[in-house]
Amino acid sequence: MKIGEFVKTADWKNEKHAPLIEAPEQVETAKAFTVELSVGKEIPHPNTVEHHIKWMDLYVKYDDSQFLVHLGHIELTPVLSEPKATLTIKLEKSGTLIATSYCNLHGLWESSKKIEVK
Repeated sequence: MKIGEFVKTADWKNEKHAPLIEAPEQVETAKAFTVELSVGKEIPHPNTVEHHIKWMDLYVKYDDSQFLVHLGHIELTPVLSEPKATLTIKLEKSGTLIATSYCNLHGLWESSKKIEVK
């Protein structure tokens, strides 16, 4: 059994659990840029003690590598914090950003966005 068997993906416009990655499609080498992560931007996700997003993570998988690089982890609390975060990152080369979010009721979700580095 592999963890990947339990990771769900979805079109963020139609699903309130998959994280939305908002970032430029093209950035300059080693120049800082902003990445916004959110869950439920278009369709609000519940934020109660009984049903909430517990955490979000951001990774990059460079095109020329088989490994993920962990860029950040956001721990959230129900009711008082919203599933939104802004990270400032730098990339050395082109790759794919991968975001994961964990809902305490519906498990692990992921989405991705290709970033070209010039």
